[in-house]
Amino acid sequence: MSKAVQTTCPYCGVGCGVSAAVDAEGRVTVKGDPDHPANFGRLCSKGAALGETVDLDGRLLYPEVNGAQTDWDTALGHVAERFQAVIREHGPEAVAFYVSGQLLTEDYYVANKLMKGFIGSANIDTNSRLCMSSAVAGYKRAFGADTVPCNYEDLERAKLIVLAGSNAAWCHPVLYQRIVKARKEHSDLRVIVIDPRKTNTCDGADLHLAIAPGTDATLFNGLLVYLDAQGEANSLFLNSAVDGVEGALAAARADAPDLDSVARRCGLSVEDIAEFYRLFARTERVVTVYSQGINQFSMGTDKVNSIINCHLYTGRIGRAGMGPFSMTGQPNAMGGREVGGLANQLAAHMDLDNPEHTDRVQRFWNAPVIAQRAGLKAVDMFEAVAAGKIKALWVMATNPAVSLPDSDRVRDALAQCEFLVVSDCVRHTDTTTYAHVLLPASAWGEKDGTVTNSERRILRQRAFLPSAGEAQPDWWIVSEVAKRMGFTAAFDYASAAQVFREHAALSAFENAGQRDFDIGALARLDDAQYAELQPLQWPRPTVGTPGTRLFADGRFFTPNGRARMIAIAGKAPASATDADYPLVLNTGRVRDHWHTLTRTGKSPRLSAHSIEPYAEIHPDDAARYELRDGALLEVTSRWGRAVTRIRVSGAQRPGSVFMPIHWNNQFSSLASVDSLIGPHTDPLSGQPEFKFTPVRVRPYVASWYGFLLSRRSLALRHPDYWACAKGNGFWRYEIAGTELAADWARCARELLCAADERVEWTEYFDQAAHRYRGARLVSGRLESCVFIGQGNELPPRDWLAALFDLEGLEPAQRASLLSGKPPRGETDRGRTVCACFNVGRNTLVEAIRQQGLTSVEAIGAQLQAGTNCGSCVPELRALLTEVN
Repeated sequence: MSKAVQTTCPYCGVGCGVSAAVDAEGRVTVKGDPDHPANFGRLCSKGAALGETVDLDGRLLYPEVNGAQTDWDTALGHVAERFQAVIREHGPEAVAFYVSGQLLTEDYYVANKLMKGFIGSANIDTNSRLCMSSAVAGYKRAFGADTVPCNYEDLERAKLIVLAGSNAAWCHPVLYQRIVKARKEHSDLRVIVIDPRKTNTCDGADLHLAIAPGTDATLFNGLLVYLDAQGEANSLFLNSAVDGVEGALAAARADAPDLDSVARRCGLSVEDIAEFYRLFARTERVVTVYSQGINQFSMGTDKVNSIINCHLYTGRIGRAGMGPFSMTGQPNAMGGREVGGLANQLAAHMDLDNPEHTDRVQRFWNAPVIAQRAGLKAVDMFEAVAAGKIKALWVMATNPAVSLPDSDRVRDALAQCEFLVVSDCVRHTDTTTYAHVLLPASAWGEKDGTVTNSERRILRQRAFLPSAGEAQPDWWIVSEVAKRMGFTAAFDYASAAQVFREHAALSAFENAGQRDFDIGALARLDDAQYAELQPLQWPRPTVGTPGTRLFADGRFFTPNGRARMIAIAGKAPASATDADYPLVLNTGRVRDHWHTLTRTGKSPRLSAHSIEPYAEIHPDDAARYELRDGALLEVTSRWGRAVTRIRVSGAQRPGSVFMPIHWNNQFSSLASVDSLIGPHTDPLSGQPEFKFTPVRVRPYVASWYGFLLSRRSLALRHPDYWACAKGNGFWRYEIAGTELAADWARCARELLCAADERVEWTEYFDQAAHRYRGARLVSGRLESCVFIGQGNELPPRDWLAALFDLEGLEPAQRASLLSGKPPRGETDRGRTVCACFNVGRNTLVEAIRQQGLTSVEAIGAQLQAGTNCGSCVPELRALLTEVN
């Protein structure tokens, strides 16, 4: 085993420390870093499974031009030549970069520098636009800068934590477990969850406000009115540090004059609202954590400022255990903000609309030009591609064909783009399909650089694997193109450390405390110091200066140094429900998957909890639309259509539908949820409205249903609906179709067997019931099986899946194979509940019954389930209630 390397998890914005080691066979072992200040050794299910995702299967290993492998010099020269040709003929506004919160800060910095300072356009935007740009806009309106005022420790020092639009138990599980631990240690800590859905985060809450989608600003406006009526204004702080108080109060009174009006608008009881307001008013140390449920609306920025208003009005900011805390979704969304990765930002938290800032950055870079106005934000950028205004586009480390709203139109735009470059570590994505040039980028485990987490803490990602094939770091790829465009002197970087030093120096350049982001103390790190850099918070203007608590002195980064309360009028979402589209679609993440499955989809245990895409709907709506749990559902909006599995759940708010964001054409046929989402955006932040789309639903009536398990991945042609997931040694396909096959046995053999292959085939066919079951064995080992029926009542897959672990089948297993059920005396583990330790439902039920387990702690002691990231604890608790 190699010496462990301390690095950072590449998933969410918590920024967990990871200890990674490689054994002699190349297997990667991953553990949580017990000394890391973000996670203290904990990892979520995704982080714990990182070792399963670093293989070379599916990697982009070599440069390609027009589908043909080539060398780096040819590919880079071609990219530079085509971009230069477009700029000469159409100007710099005809080219664009679309980048990613998956990039390291050094990658981000170089790409932003090339576009804004040397090409001379601000047409560089990032997928972080989709998740946190409303938080950025809200902070800038209130504080004059994109300044996150809180630390993780504030969650442990608070007496009230309000989780607004945040399913932290699944999306930031390690941070959520810090909250759970703090509750156990401090009996007076209260937690309130504001979310239309009853998510797993509610398991640890004292109060859940199942708010009507999109009405958060009215709820917080009502809180502001209540705080004023209760005399909770911090007059000393307001008089010395805050502007806009009266305007904000007047707007709040007009929108939310009393509890009854708030209850009516928000779909909540007066009693629950009063309890929330009372707790907030009477608790000095309050942290409001907010995430995508606040940000992802066409009025997301206003919702953010409605929260900040309440903290400013009470002076609950700049001190321990209090403040408005935006929780970022990606590992380096914060680093991208620091280098100006958004189209409306300059580097180092400077502004494109400030002539002093543009002049300063141009002089620092010694750039021939500098962008003078904001570029196109994400949705606008791809609309410009569709309109032919952007003719050359470079996509880095992201998958916009899946993740952007109105994704069918985005795919059309990519298909007609004159010149599309994609640099990525994955060969086949929905976006790479359209690329003229593919550039292989280094993946996690191969990268070296920094990221910044949600609490402004700069963290190192360190390489513990060699770059695969001819893959290179993103900063190197961009720099080499820049050199070939004639900018060698400005992009002659030898290492990520050199890029970081320049980034740090720019943050301090002509900065005498007027700008929040200052890490000048790190500008003189030598390579060895950079290699050993430990986690630290900014600002760090001088050597030895600890990260300070921002706003403790009541000074903000506006021109007059005072914070601003913003007048907020409660606004409706961009599209309203009506008779044709009566339900509200809400989208989000599942527990064990990430983004578009390019990484987590490689892990069998992460794929086991949510096998296929689904739509969650309340029992009342299921009855109204004649939907059955486990059947298929067609969801339609004004922009697109999807087919997915039905989950009927009382945790869902009536009148709403929830669908996960992850599935795409690589993993399903008809379940790309963003094809349903309209291109509406917040006018200030440009963030799309992913949380409110009017839809209609109806049963998807198939003539047949089935599933396939196969050791090989398959190219399916017959099913209209399919979704696949990787298992341990096999691929699982859930399938359905509208046309019955004339000969199922022939269809199965054509799909699963080579023409000249000698295999053992066992099968069963009931013509009258349209039921077919077949299994293919090679040398006594199960290679594949297929089950088809007229309805979706098919055998469980878990026992059959376990047979793929075996080198051969026993006679009793062979005899039971086509029944899909284990023989007498043999059990299966059931559906995965705990992904960290691979514990299934049946195993848990048996242990609870036979050993008399009565608590989550007892289950953990016996089976380890629930003892790592804790994401499965609510399911364990529900199972205890069900069984006992």
